[in-house]
Amino acid sequence: MKKDIIIPTVENIFVAAVSEWSDDFMEKIWQVYLINDSDFQLDNVMVVSKAFGTLEGEMKKTSLLRHAFLKIPAVSVAKIEMIETSVLALNNEFMVTFFIGNTLYDKKYIFKAHAIHQDHAEEVPILFVDGIIVR
Repeated sequence: MKKDIIIPTVENIFVAAVSEWSDDFMEKIWQVYLINDSDFQLDNVMVVSKAFGTLEGEMKKTSLLRHAFLKIPAVSVAKIEMIETSVLALNNEFMVTFFIGNTLYDKKYIFKAHAIHQDHAEEVPILFVDGIIVR
């Protein structure tokens, strides 16, 4: 029975955190994007995010945030959310679920605690700016 279940592999779809200027906050903030670097449109995309970890010896976790996108075209990006500076010291998890055709895909992307930092930046495909990528 278990051998009959096929779990499809997610390829060329990842999450990136990019440092951008915000006129609202008058400082640089980290925006998280879903990058679709595949040849397929993603349909009915659901992203659930949360942060968790230990700060000063105490276990902390944030509320769950949910984001939905009807379609994300091939070779494109979708802005998910801003990451508040205080949660950069925690693990930031993004659970992404979507359809390609009639097949359901899902993958968990985790930015480890303190990983979102300009020192770890590399060029993000499609956006062509520096950011932190989780594949």
